[in-house]
Amino acid sequence: MNTKNLVALALLVGIGAVLHAVIPPIFLGMKPDMMLLMMFLGIILFPEFKNVLLLAIVTGIISALTTGFPGGQIPNIIDKLVTASVFFGLFAALKQFRNSVISAAVLTALGTLVSGTVFLSSAFVIVGLPGPFVGLFAAVVLPATVVNTVAMVILYPVAQSVVKRTKLASPSVIQK
Repeated sequence: MNTKNLVALALLVGIGAVLHAVIPPIFLGMKPDMMLLMMFLGIILFPEFKNVLLLAIVTGIISALTTGFPGGQIPNIIDKLVTASVFFGLFAALKQFRNSVISAAVLTALGTLVSGTVFLSSAFVIVGLPGPFVGLFAAVVLPATVVNTVAMVILYPVAQSVVKRTKLASPSVIQK
């Protein structure tokens, strides 16, 4: 594993943790998971399985430590592992459109929906939910999907430019 890539991934996780801490709650103390956005960005910029697994584990643990959801520690870890795997699978299937802002935005929207579904489902099974599943999905997951998608549209070109200038990723990952 390349040390420069590890540092870049650590920075993304750190930025995600800070954003996760400062974003205000939307509904019942729950807030959009900005760690998820940074995990997606890390997967897009460094698409290797070992990076994806590392990002999923670290992001899951940090999300678990900083969650505001009662009993949401285990669901956060489950959510990040499943979501990172699904996101990476979808990203790998898009070989032709990988470097597009549109594909990054669509993948982010789908990934956030998967994440919200997995988190709420696992929380329902493990600790129960503070409200109806559909209500929580509509009040938290859908707004988080919009926020994450818009943020990806803004951040992806910037991150891609930084990665290109610093030569952190392989040339096949960077748009020419």
